[in-house]
Amino acid sequence: MEFDPNNNVVKLCAQGMDMEGKGNPEEASKLFLQAWNESTNDFEKFTAAHYVARHQKSIADKLKWDETALKLALKINNDTVKGAFPSLYLNIAKCYEDLNDLDNAKKNYELALSFTNSLHDDGYGNMIRGGIKNGIERVTR
Repeated sequence: MEFDPNNNVVKLCAQGMDMEGKGNPEEASKLFLQAWNESTNDFEKFTAAHYVARHQKSIADKLKWDETALKLALKINNDTVKGAFPSLYLNIAKCYEDLNDLDNAKKNYELALSFTNSLHDDGYGNMIRGGIKNGIERVTR
């Protein structure tokens, strides 16, 4: 996905990802929450919520943030945001799978699959496709 590097929320999320890479998840989580709190529109809120979800302690809280990110993304008519749908649905599906709600997991894995045409044929796209494929296999056994 492409984001404006001059946007303050994007900067905060990039700093949070840097903190993750340096092995400092607590600082990363603070930066992502700061990004959420400073968000002024649906695009910024979607971006921040997507990252806040990664640092939740419970599956239920992660699901809540992932669903928040998805609801915001669905309101935005932007190809960059549409490119996040496979990942968003994959994350939601995995939460439902971890909560042993296999019907909702399967539904969301299938939704993720339906958006894979927006993924590039690269390492990230292949990782997301693989996660969706593996998830569908797990919940349809």
